[in-house]
Amino acid sequence: MTQAATKPSGPASPPGRASVGRKSGWLRFFKQLDVQLMVWPGLLLIFVFSYIPMYGVLTAFMDYNVFTGARIFDNPWVGFKHFQAFFNAPDIDTLLRNTLIISVLKFVIGFPAPIILALMLNEVRHMAFKRVVQTVTYLPHFMSWVIVGGLVMSLLSTENGSVNILFQKLRLIEEPINFLSMQEYFWSILITTNVWKEIGFNSIVYLAAIAAIDPHLYEAADIDGASKFKQMYWITIPTIMPVIIIFMILAMGNFLNAGFEDILILAQDPGLRPVSDVIDTYVYRVGLQNQKYSYAVAVGLFKALVSIGLLTAANYLARRSGNSLW
Repeated sequence: MTQAATKPSGPASPPGRASVGRKSGWLRFFKQLDVQLMVWPGLLLIFVFSYIPMYGVLTAFMDYNVFTGARIFDNPWVGFKHFQAFFNAPDIDTLLRNTLIISVLKFVIGFPAPIILALMLNEVRHMAFKRVVQTVTYLPHFMSWVIVGGLVMSLLSTENGSVNILFQKLRLIEEPINFLSMQEYFWSILITTNVWKEIGFNSIVYLAAIAAIDPHLYEAADIDGASKFKQMYWITIPTIMPVIIIFMILAMGNFLNAGFEDILILAQDPGLRPVSDVIDTYVYRVGLQNQKYSYAVAVGLFKALVSIGLLTAANYLARRSGNSLW
């Protein structure tokens, strides 16, 4: 008598496996409760102030009336009317030109500046001098643009301004120059002020990345006769390159943020508008001051979509080097 043996079609899952997985998940949650309590308040703030208000983007496709308040669906839909008005605006060529030029200058000059400062500070062996330099370069970041703008205006003033006095003492000029009313000087003043304000604070991350490099690499390179410059070129920069790439991706996401507070404060002379008017200041002046809220939202949405595209493209290119945000 033979008995037919039947084989199961697949390995049987142990009973209660799903419930065990859920229990282990909750167990890990409660074991990390101290960490969770630090993370969740931040996520809650982001959700409340960044995601819930996003439904207001719909006003870009409406004729929004401020008296409707949060009942935005009581406003009439107008489609792409405000986008078309922006693309047909008489100042759009000037706006895009100024935005792109200022953004490129800030990226080309402002992005490598903290990296160079971090590389230089890493070579300083006099710790007291190094701390003084770090403190002096970090300090401007914690000052508001109102204070920084006041300092720049005081330095460049035609009446007892330090820069004009210095140039006159050196016999470079005969009469004081009103730098903040001349278009040819505005971009240089704006970029220099931005670099001075942010260079120290942005170098903190790069200094931390450099501090994590194995010192034995430098010792081996020194034994092989490599100079400080070659050690920097072949060891320091390649080691911190992943950090540089990540920050470059983030900088591309903010590429069209040519500036708002700095330009609004430094470009108070109406004669500077042909070289200082960017998308952000245009939205503030035309959209908000004139109470064209739907128009302002449409322009801001256009800039956000372009920024997302730049961020995605930069991340795609960086992924080929093995370093990306996602």
